[in-house]
Amino acid sequence: MLQHCSLLAPRSNEKSSEPLWYATSSEAPEAGSLVAARVWRGVIDADPALIGDLVSANHILFRHGIVDAFGHVSVRDGERPGRFFLARNMAPALVAAGDVMAFGLDGTPEAGDGRPPYLERFIHGSIYRARPDVGAVVHSHAASVIPFGVVRSVALRPVFHMSSFLGGPVPVFEIRDAAGPDNDLMVRDEPLGDALAAVLGAGPAVLMRGHGATVVGADVRQAVFRAIYTSANAGLQAESMRLGEVTFLSGEETARSAVTNAGQVERAWSLWRREAQG
Repeated sequence: MLQHCSLLAPRSNEKSSEPLWYATSSEAPEAGSLVAARVWRGVIDADPALIGDLVSANHILFRHGIVDAFGHVSVRDGERPGRFFLARNMAPALVAAGDVMAFGLDGTPEAGDGRPPYLERFIHGSIYRARPDVGAVVHSHAASVIPFGVVRSVALRPVFHMSSFLGGPVPVFEIRDAAGPDNDLMVRDEPLGDALAAVLGAGPAVLMRGHGATVVGADVRQAVFRAIYTSANAGLQAESMRLGEVTFLSGEETARSAVTNAGQVERAWSLWRREAQG
């Protein structure tokens, strides 16, 4: 089980007066009981609660099978909306506070941090740039959503009230339209990130053909809620279609239910965070 990761008191830096910060993690035995990854001043300046929620989000998404060794979740800096926080290139279940990096919206790491970042960090930067209303982004390769990105005759649509935020058919990003046929399905630069953000539009989610899905929210708790229930909806829809004709939620049902569920995110988050802490 994952243990709770939190920021600890600073340790003095022998080479300068600037403090070093560490985070505890039972999933980093090679680093001992303290992860010796430094969180530089840019992240220390962030709200510690925001970084804590980002760490919890990584663990929750892993526990629910939305991410495995791959996938990532980011959060926008509420005080400086022109930057966002995302872990370094690593498995989400192992993320601790000391692994968080800060980025500009062009995907450039701040403060000269030389640790390897996620290749597809441009997904996050482009969406934040295009959508001022978005405070968090989840990108995953959840198996349940893959069929709806490759079978063009069937759209992913809300089938139960917990996924009513989807509203209607979820759009599909076809990377060949942006990168041509010679591509590796990875959103590896700003132009591809911008193309993905354009297909997402004003919606809560976008499927990525042969790749996965990207889900957004006003904050990281809502984004996690939506990522989990988007995957659940995909599984339920696929199973329902095997049984017969599906009755999808109507437009009025999705609108009313989405408003109701938006007020219940904290109820789910508090449970999921407790579970992830072990």
